[in-house]
Amino acid sequence: MLQKLHIQNYAIIDDLVITFSKNLNIITGETGAGKSILMGALNLILGQRADSAVLQHKEKKCIVEGFYSIKDNEAVKSFLEKNELDQDDEILLRREIAANGKSRSFINDTPVNLSQLKELAVLLVDLHQQFDTLELGNENFQRDVMDALADNADFLKQLKDKFTEYSNLKKQLEGLQLQQSNANKELDYHRFLFEELEELSLKENELEELDAELKLLSNAENIKQQLESIYFEMKDSEQPIVQQLKVLQHKISMLQSYHPEMEGLQGRMNSSLIELQDIADELERIDNTIHYDAQRIETVNDRLSAGYKLLKKHNVKDTGQLLDIQKELQQKLDAVFNITSAIEKLEQQTTQLHEIAVRIAKKISANRVAHSKPFTDKVNKLLAQVGMPNALLKVNIQPAGLSAFGCDEIDFLFDANKSNRFEPLHKVASGGELSRLMLSVKSLVAKKLELPTLIFDEIDTGISGEAAKQVGIIMKELSEAHQLIAITHQPQIAAKASAHYFVYKHMVNEKIATSIKLLNKDERITTIAQMLSGEKPTTAALENAREMVGN
Repeated sequence: MLQKLHIQNYAIIDDLVITFSKNLNIITGETGAGKSILMGALNLILGQRADSAVLQHKEKKCIVEGFYSIKDNEAVKSFLEKNELDQDDEILLRREIAANGKSRSFINDTPVNLSQLKELAVLLVDLHQQFDTLELGNENFQRDVMDALADNADFLKQLKDKFTEYSNLKKQLEGLQLQQSNANKELDYHRFLFEELEELSLKENELEELDAELKLLSNAENIKQQLESIYFEMKDSEQPIVQQLKVLQHKISMLQSYHPEMEGLQGRMNSSLIELQDIADELERIDNTIHYDAQRIETVNDRLSAGYKLLKKHNVKDTGQLLDIQKELQQKLDAVFNITSAIEKLEQQTTQLHEIAVRIAKKISANRVAHSKPFTDKVNKLLAQVGMPNALLKVNIQPAGLSAFGCDEIDFLFDANKSNRFEPLHKVASGGELSRLMLSVKSLVAKKLELPTLIFDEIDTGISGEAAKQVGIIMKELSEAHQLIAITHQPQIAAKASAHYFVYKHMVNEKIATSIKLLNKDERITTIAQMLSGEKPTTAALENAREMVGN
């Protein structure tokens, strides 16, 4: 609960401290006295954006502090632990705004960012302002109300986990299906190209080797003639080169005794003779291996033709590049097969998760349906209590697509005059009707949840008399288990206060300033009498006010 609010240098507030009770706190005052300024200051520590224009004294910074008791608030304690912030039974939220517009936020004197402040504020305060009744027509709000009443929190957590897991897998599945779709567009063409290469079944460097073989086979007769001519001259002619060298070698050997270098030259001549003899033998052997083969030429030509056709088709230059393309095509075909297998696996997983999520969603839906009738009965009873005896609320729950929130479409329908023509709230309910309906709904929800401090900023717009009195009774009952802070213009509501604060303007150093005071019983009676009959209340108004406060 909010124990104390301290405001310094904000708008026309110089320095103000308000200590709140734990039950029903009512704030009243003349129009323009500064009640909305209080809400603006409070909004700052709830995470609203700051503006240096709110500074009363531009040379000083604005400070707003809220002191909260969190003794039994496990959600707040969990937040503090998660964010590694100091824990105690009390917590301090502070916002500072400098003259240059820069602001700083603190939780227990530890600097935090604005998003952290907002996250914590939601756990501490439920702020209902004059135009928040529009939220009643919001499907998310309506769904949250039904889930609170139906105790669906655990089921919703389970559903959120499963739906998130399902959504992530479905996204992966859709990505793979897109890949498969794109791959399938070229699958047949890739398969054709691969089978074409696979059928040719090329080996490494085969086309280059076949090209060399074809040249040899095509010139076989000429090559054989040249080879025969060479080795004939070397060893079989009338004066073979090898035989001539033998004669010359013999002559050199005869000169050894006459010159010391002859022996070395003879050795070299002998080596040359052996080498030439070996060359002649090799040439003869090669000649014997070369044969003109028309059939082989045809075979090589056909294979080269097929190979050259693929080289041109794929715009490459050698066998190695064709083999690389064949390998790449094989990988693409394998990838399609792998994608198909992965898709089948993901389809099974997503189907299973979807079935689990649907089962949980159906439990949530059943709970919502089961609680819709008791809820509308209670709301309609409260509406009659607050001066709307002919108004009826109906909860329309229709099947919808699965989401993290279930499989229902929820709509609050309203009939203001028992015409049996129910329409969506935003189409038929007036501002005053929405205000009383919102209070009725929140009073029921509050009994199911550990709501934070409830703040109502002029929720009583558009009502008066007995209706205002009944609104005050509901707020009084609600405040027995929850702290309420309400700004009101209705004396019937003000009379129900546990603590009544009066906002007023006065002159301080020739400047207008806003102040607030906690009224004692007599001051309350006078203030309520003024709310009933004007600045100078009549005796009847005072008696009426005294009776209202007494009751």
